[in-house]
Amino acid sequence: MRFSFILVFLLLFQNLTAQESKRSLSHQDYDDWESIGDKQISNDGNWVTIEISLQDGDGRLELIKEGSNKNKVSFPRLTNASFSSNSEWLIGLIKPEKDSLRQLKLQKLKKDDFPKDSLFLLELKSGEKVKIPEINGVKLPKEEKGWYAYHQTIKVELDSSANNKESKEEKTFDLKVHEFGTERAYNFSEVLDYGFSDNGERLFVVRKELDSVATSKSVTILDLETGDTSKPIENFTSYKFPVFSFKGDQFAILASKTVLEEELKMYQLLIVDDQGNLKVLKEVPNVPAHNISEHYSPSFSESGKYLVFGWQPLPKDYPYLEDTTILKEERVEIDIWGWQDAEIQPMQIKNLKDKEKESKLAVYHMETDEIVDLGESNSSQVHFNRFKRGDWAIKRDNSPYRRNYSWDIQSGEDLSKINLKTGEVELLKENLIGSPRVSPAGNYVYWYNAPDSSWRAIDLESKMEIKLTAEIDDLFYNQLHDSPALPGSYGNAGWTTADEYFLVYGQYHIWKVDPLQTQKAQNLTKGGAEKVHMIYRFVNLDTKKDYFEVNEEMVLRGGDQNTKSSGYFLGDWKGVNLPKKLVFGDANYSGLKVSKDKSHFIYQKSTFKNSPNVYYTNAAFRKHEQLSEINTQQSSIKWGDVELVDFLSNDGDEMKGLLFKPENFDPQKKYPMMVYFYERRSDALHHYYSPVPSASIINIPYFVSNDYLVFVPDIKYKIGLPGPSAYDCIVPGVQAMIAKGFVDKENIGIQGQSWGGYQVAYVITRTNLFKAAGAGAPVVNMTSAYGGIRWGSGMSRMFQYEQTQSRIGGTLWEKPSHYIENSPLFFTDRVKTPTLIMHNDQDGAVPWYQGIEFFMALKRNNVPSWLLVYNGEDHNLKERKNKKDLSIRLSQFFDHYLKGAKAPLWMTEGIPAIEKGKTLKYELSEE
Repeated sequence: MRFSFILVFLLLFQNLTAQESKRSLSHQDYDDWESIGDKQISNDGNWVTIEISLQDGDGRLELIKEGSNKNKVSFPRLTNASFSSNSEWLIGLIKPEKDSLRQLKLQKLKKDDFPKDSLFLLELKSGEKVKIPEINGVKLPKEEKGWYAYHQTIKVELDSSANNKESKEEKTFDLKVHEFGTERAYNFSEVLDYGFSDNGERLFVVRKELDSVATSKSVTILDLETGDTSKPIENFTSYKFPVFSFKGDQFAILASKTVLEEELKMYQLLIVDDQGNLKVLKEVPNVPAHNISEHYSPSFSESGKYLVFGWQPLPKDYPYLEDTTILKEERVEIDIWGWQDAEIQPMQIKNLKDKEKESKLAVYHMETDEIVDLGESNSSQVHFNRFKRGDWAIKRDNSPYRRNYSWDIQSGEDLSKINLKTGEVELLKENLIGSPRVSPAGNYVYWYNAPDSSWRAIDLESKMEIKLTAEIDDLFYNQLHDSPALPGSYGNAGWTTADEYFLVYGQYHIWKVDPLQTQKAQNLTKGGAEKVHMIYRFVNLDTKKDYFEVNEEMVLRGGDQNTKSSGYFLGDWKGVNLPKKLVFGDANYSGLKVSKDKSHFIYQKSTFKNSPNVYYTNAAFRKHEQLSEINTQQSSIKWGDVELVDFLSNDGDEMKGLLFKPENFDPQKKYPMMVYFYERRSDALHHYYSPVPSASIINIPYFVSNDYLVFVPDIKYKIGLPGPSAYDCIVPGVQAMIAKGFVDKENIGIQGQSWGGYQVAYVITRTNLFKAAGAGAPVVNMTSAYGGIRWGSGMSRMFQYEQTQSRIGGTLWEKPSHYIENSPLFFTDRVKTPTLIMHNDQDGAVPWYQGIEFFMALKRNNVPSWLLVYNGEDHNLKERKNKKDLSIRLSQFFDHYLKGAKAPLWMTEGIPAIEKGKTLKYELSEE
């Protein structure tokens, strides 16, 4: 008994010692934190690769055989790895050391002189390695990876042809093409471009050929199996958009003979058919003054019978003639905003490059040599779906309703059917509100009809409209929708083979719907889902297919809405049995992949405490092996835990939230608490938050590791009352946490960004509960913001207040009191809470002047406040150096107010403009 007591004491002492030796996260920990990147499983299921990267440093690739860590090999800096289709080879690129590159940058060395990637090949069975240095590029077929091609040093030559006004650099290289595991290889010199057909049977090579007049270029096509080569295309100066057909037996490319740089490149469409014959298309019949578009990539139909390409009208002033009678300084540059314009000027300017590249479409019929112009069809609005069935495409046209888009983003569009044989356009439906798509087999066009929350389809043969979900006793709109716009759907999984069934999601269930309506819709999850609040969704394991086969296994992902647990299940296509659990638990399961022979799976599993590592299992999901183990340094760092909490809003609604607690949490102690939120976040219970420099918000692991509680409440909104809605959820949630007894109610902070920043600004006008506040990019004056522009998209901000996140639900003149009462600026005289604002001068989402208005109002009312403006930065920070800086300032600000730490000099002294860029003033003041 005495021995047992001593043993227990020693184990307890050892555990306490280990806990005491742990340290808190610091800002220096960010760079070495690891994350899982690309992961692959070989076709035979015996090999797995896992790419592991650091936030700032050299990563590695781990290769595991047969799901055993005993058979794991690590390759530093190996990326872009692929298995050969026969699962016998691994190929990838070894990157240069980042630190070496940094030193070369410090030495001002030219980028062309930097060390380049190395090609890495590994024969998996023997372990034999091949390393080829100084690689400039490598390519493999998209699907059948039996071959690889690479090139090394690029040769730079001057094109000094007599017809060129100025010499132009052209880079060529020697190309080497190899088959995995054999001696078969091909070499090409003077190469400019190359690429495989998806099925890996053919290769095209664009090569440079010099003659006495001009630099001409040819295209060679290699049959990789036979070794036969042909040169069907010659004597052109430039090429664009090479493309093989799905079978690889046909080829198309754009080509131009233009020599002078200042000339418009007049492109031709060159097609090599399945017999090796060259067809040249220079124009579209009956379309005057146009050019084959160089901005639209040709594409073959899946059958190979059709080729879609683009054309553009020639500029009105072609050939270009410069007006030499006007000086540059005499030219007037002006934007004219017209009330009748379909798009306001900022949108037009933002989309100008896309508009210049906009192409009209035509179809070339391979069998008849006919070309059909599809009229004024905008290429972005025409959907072909590979022409699997029928000689038609669908056209979506929102131009009749586009003018209203600034305030009505759910405006309609006209849906039409285009006959690919004649170009005839037939209207199917006017003012459709939805996002119509063509079914995989081409029988239907289908969409979610937001006005009545139903799914609909049109039979493209009969043109009959079908109400797919009309007879189903379920709800298909988002039950948590709380904005003035029409609610969205829960989505759909797509269709089964030959469009036999449509697979659609209810809140919990999956329904199999017969579009011909000869059978009653079937619930594939047996209705048991609603009782346990389990949401089931399809997992598409074969991304090459855009449909599901009913004779194959139905793999589902399930998530419990109450507990936030998740996992994978095996469904029943007949809907007789409930989904069978494969793996399930209190974790977030994601990224499921299967080997081609379906013998093994890999997936990721994570919790707040555990990084999202990769697991390996057999087809029966009976044995699970953890393959990766990233962030082992976390074991020496205080991390904490999270729990799902319940509270009541001021309206009596049952709400949920997340409460993050420090490691070794003691309920008898009082902890400072940070409050962060963004609409509803409780579904992220098992999300792993890496400690990363902040782009705009507090990093939860950092604050928890440094002995803060962090509370993240869900928010339910009422139309017209976004600010009060936030207050009615956040404050009661905080009070519920205080009632637990371990929150230091005198030291609570609040922080949010964008929509969260707005809510922070509003809440501190209503309560002094918070000792310090952080508001990133906050809208504080809805009256001025309403008429502003979202410069990132060029859109007016009206839609945001009338229909979406800001949730006012009407115009400024319809609801003036709502705009004022929800605007914190008009009540800034009530604020007593010290506030840190970040709002950057290139913010494309929220006007920068909103942050300035808030700061000046706080300053005018003598509220301790600071405005951080990162020059040249957008809504959220992009530059890592700025993210690190914000992370430090956020923690220093809240540590000062919530923990009593000394204030840094940037808070006490500021940074005058004359000191900008010379000092950061992180140092703590002596006071």
